[in-house]
Amino acid sequence: MQIFTTQPSQIAKLKTALLDANTVFLGAGAGLSASAGFTYTGERFQKHFQDFADRYHFTDMYSGGFYPYETLEEHWAYWSRYIFINRFTQAPEPIYDQLFQLLKDKDYFVLTTNVDHQFQRSGFDKQRLFYTQGDYGLFQCSEPCCQKTYDNEMIVHQMVEQQSEMRVPSELVPYCPICGKPMSMNLRADNTFVQDEGWYRASERYEDFVKQHQNRKVLYLELGVGMNTPGIIKYNFWKQVYRNPNATYACINQGQAYVPDEIENRSICIDNDIGTALQYAN
Repeated sequence: MQIFTTQPSQIAKLKTALLDANTVFLGAGAGLSASAGFTYTGERFQKHFQDFADRYHFTDMYSGGFYPYETLEEHWAYWSRYIFINRFTQAPEPIYDQLFQLLKDKDYFVLTTNVDHQFQRSGFDKQRLFYTQGDYGLFQCSEPCCQKTYDNEMIVHQMVEQQSEMRVPSELVPYCPICGKPMSMNLRADNTFVQDEGWYRASERYEDFVKQHQNRKVLYLELGVGMNTPGIIKYNFWKQVYRNPNATYACINQGQAYVPDEIENRSICIDNDIGTALQYAN
């Protein structure tokens, strides 16, 4: 396993690869959104959830999302704020916009484990996106009784506007329109995750893109992918590059920039903040 550090030569190679590439397969993980300012601890957490932190003593947004609240009214007060700031607001830093400018005129496809929907907000074509792990902007039945999802933007805004003392009005608590069970988020956390028709159509488009480009000149650009679910993007990209001698692998990941020896000679790895590296390479 070859480990890289940030070097001018790697930045220059990435800039050249981006200029030369007609086809870019982008794999995006949590590190990309973190670089764009979607942090879940510290000042941003305190700004939006200090009342919950004071009462329940958790110190980050993830912990608050798993807390066993006594009522659904309180559960949705927390989650509506969480969804609103992480799904229905623009990223604090313009990294997604920068990426769109780099890729908009290329034959691209985006495979991502992120659920904050920032790619589409920044102009990326919905038909070229596959959100494998869900979407903060969708509800599903908590059981689930069916493989359907429901847009939640309107009700989330109502919950945020009308909540009081860390509770939403009871009439805003969402229930499944089919079976009457409480709704939950469409996030892959266990075997109740709903893969709806849109998910399967995106999966098919992803598979078609892979097949059409398996022997062509492709830049596999991996941004901020860690080791929580490496099989979705990281191992997948390594395998595709290994099989395709015309492919190049590029990785930007602060503290986790490495590549197998088998594809080292066709790899560009940069250990740095994604936004900083892209600015240098632009």
